Amino acid sequence: MKKLNVSWQALIALFLCAAALFSLPLLSEAAPRPFSDQTVTLVIVIVAATALISVAPLPRLYCATVLLIGTHEAAWMLLSGIAGNEGMAAKSFFFLIAACWLLAWRCVTVLCEIKSASNFESSFLRLLIPAIFGAWILILWETATRGAGIPFVLLPPPSAIGTRIAASLPILGEDVRQTIFKAVLIGYAVGCASGFIVAILADRVAFLRRGLLPIGNMVSALPIIGVAPIMVMWFGFDWPSKAAVVIIMTFFPMLVNTVAGLAASGSMERDLMRTYASNYWQTLLKLRLPAAMPFIFNALKINSTLALIGAIVAEFFGTPIVGMGFRISTEIGRMNVDMVWAEIAVAALAGSIFYGAVALAERAVTFWHPSIRGG
Repeated sequence: MKKLNVSWQALIALFLCAAALFSLPLLSEAAPRPFSDQTVTLVIVIVAATALISVAPLPRLYCATVLLIGTHEAAWMLLSGIAGNEGMAAKSFFFLIAACWLLAWRCVTVLCEIKSASNFESSFLRLLIPAIFGAWILILWETATRGAGIPFVLLPPPSAIGTRIAASLPILGEDVRQTIFKAVLIGYAVGCASGFIVAILADRVAFLRRGLLPIGNMVSALPIIGVAPIMVMWFGFDWPSKAAVVIIMTFFPMLVNTVAGLAASGSMERDLMRTYASNYWQTLLKLRLPAAMPFIFNALKINSTLALIGAIVAEFFGTPIVGMGFRISTEIGRMNVDMVWAEIAVAALAGSIFYGAVALAERAVTFWHPSIRGG
């Protein structure tokens, strides 16, 4: 007979189900839209059955599937019922949410133990596990704001932010176009390219290398709050001033990392190139630049986040009536906190896509590096 897959998450979840059952109802008596008895019974049955099935001697894939469906179905039913009853949740409601969270934890643990048989399964699991983790951050956020009755002006729930995003797509699209497609991308390209070119010159000329790197470390410490208004005065209120801030923020990380990368190739490799009668440029293109690529891509990834932060902060100091930074500063003054969070969510999504694109390019270019091939 196979042994049970007993886990402490499932045991505590069953205990919380029992505690919720003995402390019903889920909402206070003053709730305008209470849960129906059928819904309460169904939620408790789903959570308890999911916990019991998770300890059964089943294959990990079946166990993870049951946990994934059961926990999120129960959580969705609970959150659907709390909408319109803000601040009316009783302790039994939080007991059931906590039980669902523990079972989701168990689900992630089981998924981590699954040995993938193909690259597709491995990639799918690498996406699914952080997706579950992120979903539960939103679920717990929604539970805290609606269940505890936190005023939306202080912290709106994710559902309200999603509704605002859906209703403000044209405005958000214009802000993304102004901030990202103009200021960020242009400033990022110019700043990184300039830093790379100057790094090549600094590597060739010792005077520049000894003089620029200390200055680069000093300029990297300049506060963006002080630089942004000066750039606005110099280049005007439109996107060029924001691109100038991005250039300043991205130039020196690229310079410093590229210079360090060019020095990463070993002396034995360089001596070997000399025995082949290679000149400076041949050694640079065939040995030193390939060896520097991990450093260069580190700078590109760092700059992908710095560029977005710099452009948004720069828009606080003067901009046309469009842009992500302008929208954040304006809407927070109007107490439209859901719109502020919508801009933050869009900025986070854009930054993640930008960073991910650079990371994919890094995997394609530096496939030989031990950090990529798992060596």
